[in-house]
Amino acid sequence: MDRRIGDIEYEQMLLSRHTIAQQRGRVIERSSYLLLSRIRSDGPRSIGELSETLRLDASTLQRQTAVAVRDGLLKRVDDPAGGIARKFALTEFGLESLVQSRDRSIAALGRILVDWTDDEVADFADALHRFNVDIEEYSASVRAAALD
Repeated sequence: MDRRIGDIEYEQMLLSRHTIAQQRGRVIERSSYLLLSRIRSDGPRSIGELSETLRLDASTLQRQTAVAVRDGLLKRVDDPAGGIARKFALTEFGLESLVQSRDRSIAALGRILVDWTDDEVADFADALHRFNVDIEEYSASVRAAALD
């Protein structure tokens, strides 16, 4: 059976290129979009927690969060669980900007997928979800092996 792994690699590269090109119309930049999306889904996060979740080094996240704070998208808050580390949470403006950006992306995807059946869209969403979960598991196993 031809597993078409090379085709998947090529299509993933194209998808990445198209996603980046789509950013020009976004309300917020891609790095802020990813950061804000994760904080919205997970709640307030410290640099360490963001580093682990997003698989970015702390210095990169320091820069990204500084820009997001400067732009009014994030604010520093005390740890809701009473921990020592300060965390980052969305501001009202940050939430509004994130929702607006996400709505624009969803609308664009709706236009792109207009000729797909509901089953095709569901199958594609399921396959992408599985792919992302497998990537996260693979990345975690590679990191764990590097620590051994």
